[in-house]
Amino acid sequence: MDRLKGKRALITGGSTGIGLETARLFLEEGARVAITGKDSTTLENAKKELGSGVLAIASDASDASAQKGVAETLRREFGGLDILFVNAGIADIKPVEQWDAAAFDRTFAINVKGPYFLVQALLPIFANPASIVLNTSVNAHIGMPNTSVYGASKAALLSLARTLSGELISRGIRVNAVSPARFRRPYIASSACLKRISRRWRLPYRGRSRPAALDSPAKLLMRLSSWRPTSPPTRWGANS
Repeated sequence: MDRLKGKRALITGGSTGIGLETARLFLEEGARVAITGKDSTTLENAKKELGSGVLAIASDASDASAQKGVAETLRREFGGLDILFVNAGIADIKPVEQWDAAAFDRTFAINVKGPYFLVQALLPIFANPASIVLNTSVNAHIGMPNTSVYGASKAALLSLARTLSGELISRGIRVNAVSPARFRRPYIASSACLKRISRRWRLPYRGRSRPAALDSPAKLLMRLSSWRPTSPPTRWGANS
């Protein structure tokens, strides 16, 4: 398939998990792909797995000032950008009484501040049309215990998707958010808990070993990223 043939894509946090799978699918669909990651070993392993054609950029998602360097590397190597998947993030899970200001700031720096200034830095090199997809979480929608700061940071990304969608549409940039329910998390205590969540939010339950919200998050991202203005609106948009 070549639904992304000739497109240039950046996937933050692209060395593991959904980011890595998305990078693999985008490559199969003909895109030129860049990934970012903080851990040099994990980033190098991902590059070896994906192939030499992948552009691997070492970057700290929490460092707002470093995002200009990512944009400059993409401008130099790709000449521009068609797709941005903001996937880098952390899930620091603990009771409210255990939080301190430093840990709070770290979560918001990685999950909100860094992505915001990355989008800002990339504005001069975005193509028209272009697509931005922000990876949020089901925790932005449900009141799961011990996820107060994590859920708030992902809810901030959802809000950002809505406001940027209105602000950037005149530039031909479409903005969406996805909220996957990844259940390979130590803070999910039991299968019974997962089943209750699945019933409450009408999500297919498939046990602890697989994501419960989407069979293939990467394929959903493929759909959002390959959207064209002549296509019907997708119901997965941030404003749905």
